[in-house]
Amino acid sequence: MNLTEKPWIWAWLGTVSIWLVIASISGLSAGTEVLTAAASFGTFFVLVAIGQMFVVTLGPGNVDLSIPACMTLASTVAMKVMNGSEAMLIPGFLIVIAIGLTIGAFNFALIILLRIPPIIATLSSSFLYLSTAIWYNRGLRVKPPEALAEFATGKIGVVPMLAIAVLVLTVFMHFVLHRTYFGRSILAVGQNSKAAHLAGIPVERTRFMTYVMCAVLAAICGYFLAGFSGGAALNMGEEYLLMSIAVVVIGGTSVAGGFANLPGLWGAALFMFLLVTMLNTLGLSAGYRLILTGTIIVAVIAISGKKR
Repeated sequence: MNLTEKPWIWAWLGTVSIWLVIASISGLSAGTEVLTAAASFGTFFVLVAIGQMFVVTLGPGNVDLSIPACMTLASTVAMKVMNGSEAMLIPGFLIVIAIGLTIGAFNFALIILLRIPPIIATLSSSFLYLSTAIWYNRGLRVKPPEALAEFATGKIGVVPMLAIAVLVLTVFMHFVLHRTYFGRSILAVGQNSKAAHLAGIPVERTRFMTYVMCAVLAAICGYFLAGFSGGAALNMGEEYLLMSIAVVVIGGTSVAGGFANLPGLWGAALFMFLLVTMLNTLGLSAGYRLILTGTIIVAVIAISGKKR
């Protein structure tokens, strides 16, 4: 396979091309600052996209639409429990993990016990999570502990510390996907669930663990996003519904299941941020951004479908 046939290369080529346009318009110094900002914001896109990618890899119809509500609920509860106290950092993080585990288990219970399609199940449950967040938080915006804010916004040189941590996580998840029984089970289920079952793979247990992992990563993303943005807000997860899917698809993961691509997530996340930045630099409105984003997703799905 030559380089142009690798599914992740196109996202990275798009990222480089758009950055060159921005740098040519605004200058190299401004281009470097934009790239640092892209790494900061793209980190959160990648974090939720990793979980979404594993879910999508399970096969057609598998997608988690509760990610924004999961982020909101986990972050609002954690911020209120910690109440700005650094001594509560670890308990707050453990609460986030517990919320992610609970949401993932509940989502899959709707899917497997009530036989509700994943799209409907996770969309319906998201209203429950968001309503709980509204009831619990009552519109208050509690500031995060200073140590959490410093880590979420801190940099080593020009590279965000959180981006480094998520990059390490990406490498680890790449190992999990391709070198562990769990990861290979996900790929096998996505390629053919009936054949995977006949081969002795616990299909439903694999799906359960995947949905739980997706929810946990979304909850963790909400935790760090609250630290990055100065507190939890009820609308903080809105853009991550579209972005979690866009980054997965543009990054080269097959929507038909059975094939996942982690390197492409970073290229796609940076591409999406730089695309918006370029449109803003050119003076175009948010409407054009949404139209272009939808067009890109449709085009990528159409091209990947033809290749398959």
